[in-house]
Amino acid sequence: MSRVVVVTGASSGIGRAAAHLFAARGDRLVLAARAPDTLAEVRAECGAAGAEAVAVAVPTDVTVPGAVQALADAAVDRFGRIDVWLHTAAVIAYGRFDEVPEEVFEQVVRTDLLGAARVARVALRHFRQRRTGVLILGSSVLGQVTTPYLSGYVTSKWGQRGLARVLRQENRDLPGVHVCLVSPGGVDTPVYRQAASYLGVGGRPPPPLLDPGRVARAVVRCADRPRRDVPVGWANPVLRFGFTVLPGVYDTLVGPLMRRAGLDRRTVSAHDGTVFRPNPAGEAVRGGWRRPARWRRAPAGTSEKPRIA
Repeated sequence: MSRVVVVTGASSGIGRAAAHLFAARGDRLVLAARAPDTLAEVRAECGAAGAEAVAVAVPTDVTVPGAVQALADAAVDRFGRIDVWLHTAAVIAYGRFDEVPEEVFEQVVRTDLLGAARVARVALRHFRQRRTGVLILGSSVLGQVTTPYLSGYVTSKWGQRGLARVLRQENRDLPGVHVCLVSPGGVDTPVYRQAASYLGVGGRPPPPLLDPGRVARAVVRCADRPRRDVPVGWANPVLRFGFTVLPGVYDTLVGPLMRRAGLDRRTVSAHDGTVFRPNPAGEAVRGGWRRPARWRRAPAGTSEKPRIA
């Protein structure tokens, strides 16, 4: 029997890649993100991949009160239930904490942490009624370690991890309800090119780079066989070891390593990226970081330079 899967953050990166995989399995999909035009593209892709029922696209901004509940209502109205809810919607802002505008920092936290909380609240109310369901939150290794210049994102991912732990404790009476975290390291998605920056340069995913398809496969396996925490990438345990066991060494090295491997060479003026509004022109499964830009064209749907709407 096919499942009903809601994907928030379906327009780009891991969410879009996972939607393709769920569709290929014959699952029925409810796709959500901020940009209607991009959602229409993903809906068509999922239909071509084999979604049993044509995927439903519901433009949704998780920071808007009532929007997540309206999304759940649309899913239930169309398919009668929700079996799996994957949440990957996120935005990023680069900069020293004191130099990132207050409203930008707060919007990152509002999207990445409070948006996840809104999704969890709505999903778990539905799952408790049915006594079954899988909530998968797209987390990050930055929910377990820290790095400079990403204060809003790191704050949100640490808060998300704490929230997930509380939710598991509160739902121990329902063994059929699962709260899962999928935590990759750096992934080749457009989110880094779409990020806000107040450093004078753009951001980039730190190596070793993961393909979003690999993370999406981990998501689908988690939906099949739920696990509390699914790390993706061999570097994660190395980072956690250094952060926990050698904190002085870690804090000495993480700044230079971030500046060398986590920031791009592109010079950019201060901008708010997609923190407040989507940029459909930059949304795709991959960000093009894994391909040598000097002699290969970027994959379709990506741009070598940030295009801010």
